[in-house]
Amino acid sequence: MKQVAKTAFTAALAATALSAQAHTGHGTGSLMEGLIHPFGLDHLLAMVAVGVWSVAALPAGKSWQGPATFLLALVISAALGAAGLTVPYLEHAISLSVVLFGLMLIVATRPVPAALGLGLIAAASSLHGLAHGSETPATGFAAYALGFLLTTAALHLSGVGLGLSIRRLFAERRAIALGSLGAALGGAGLFLFAQL
Repeated sequence: MKQVAKTAFTAALAATALSAQAHTGHGTGSLMEGLIHPFGLDHLLAMVAVGVWSVAALPAGKSWQGPATFLLALVISAALGAAGLTVPYLEHAISLSVVLFGLMLIVATRPVPAALGLGLIAAASSLHGLAHGSETPATGFAAYALGFLLTTAALHLSGVGLGLSIRRLFAERRAIALGSLGAALGGAGLFLFAQL
């Protein structure tokens, strides 16, 4: 078990060597740019975490609700961002959303109302959506948004797969595995925050 925790922590630290700022210096005008963008560290960690949390915390057969909530909030808030809505310190808040998802994984096996978790997912997703909506170019955003949503859904599914694997492989020590993953995720979010 200690080896799993060390591996998860090492992977999270190695991932921090990637781009710490996913919302600047990229194009938003093509399908390919949309497909690639969610592999920025803040998005990647957040979207996989949503899938893992959904399997760990939601009732059996309802793990689709976390990813669906994220995608719906992302689309709505992107439209609001395109219309000019923004919030101060948006990039900082996005980094802290990764910390939030880490904390959610740490407590995923404890009884917490599903509505609270889904509400936190919607709030965090809205931050990502506002950032992307504010980057809307005059043309080509529809293709970019489609690519972004497809990759987001795929990352959510990979998180669901990881969550199912954790449930199967660490049945009795699931809380420890999720807690270790959550701690690594939270640390990566704090690293992203410190880079801003």
